[in-house]
Amino acid sequence: MTIARQIHLVRRPQGVPVPEDFAIVERPYAEAGDGEVLVEALMMSVDPYMRPRLDADQALDAPLLGGGIGRVVQSRNERFKEGDLVRHGAGFQERFASNGKGLSVLNRDPSLPLSVYMHALGATGITAYGGLLETGALKDGEQVFISTAAGAVGSVAAQIAKIKGCYVVGSTGSEDKAAWLRDELKLDAVINYKTQPLAEALAKATPKGLDVYFENVGGAHLDAALPRMNVRGRIPVCGMISTYNGGGEGVKNLFSLIYGRIRMEGFVASDFAHLNAAFLADMTGWLKDGSIKYQETILDGFERAPEGLIGLFAGQNAGKMLIHIAD
Repeated sequence: MTIARQIHLVRRPQGVPVPEDFAIVERPYAEAGDGEVLVEALMMSVDPYMRPRLDADQALDAPLLGGGIGRVVQSRNERFKEGDLVRHGAGFQERFASNGKGLSVLNRDPSLPLSVYMHALGATGITAYGGLLETGALKDGEQVFISTAAGAVGSVAAQIAKIKGCYVVGSTGSEDKAAWLRDELKLDAVINYKTQPLAEALAKATPKGLDVYFENVGGAHLDAALPRMNVRGRIPVCGMISTYNGGGEGVKNLFSLIYGRIRMEGFVASDFAHLNAAFLADMTGWLKDGSIKYQETILDGFERAPEGLIGLFAGQNAGKMLIHIAD
């Protein structure tokens, strides 16, 4: 047997995670048995949704849950050959054996970097695509608000809305990110919620109200958006990041749902498997023709995964946070 590293959760975080909540552990791994493959991790994704899982379904002293891309280095499974790139959800492990369940071969377009398959052409992208177009039932030319619009999901959602001819307002928490949204993504209005009064700024930026609010934050953002919603507006709920580390802000304007006949619906990426072919075709085209732009924050080194997760909640990422492990 040979040794590979894993990232373990060793205690439940109290509020924002700290490095002491995690440990780098060496574990032996075996070669692939009958019907199995041995996978070498190449890149891992770090996402806000990982935080609430640390309080419940993430086991202690076990590999941190998460998804990534790896390479098959040994195969005794007829579905996979050595050298195949695969998507996996096996968590933060440098190498692991698998019977193939939960693995899917990645057919990469050679003109695109591998990293985009971790965000715009991955779970991040299908989350934005399905959440906006199906759950949000977006129509061309509508009025749209995207919270955390400079984030990995929010930035894709904002650009899809622009592609569909919509008037798009985005919020973010730094001037650098606000400038990127204005200058690169060409959003119609941008709010820095840390320097502007959110509700007042949103009201000023949305003279025609809102048909769709793509919700990533909750709290004050939701409270500001609700009174701006037009009759039969839709609020697809992608996340509630303001609550992930405990606490959070109360929401007073939920009564707006009643008389506005507003639909508010949560969703997860796996809801949209039936959209996958259309998503891959659209997103590949948009990336190639420059309609979709992106930012990445890539930390080099397997051991930096906890740093990446902690950094998400300090706003240290520009766009998608990724961990590069091997080429």
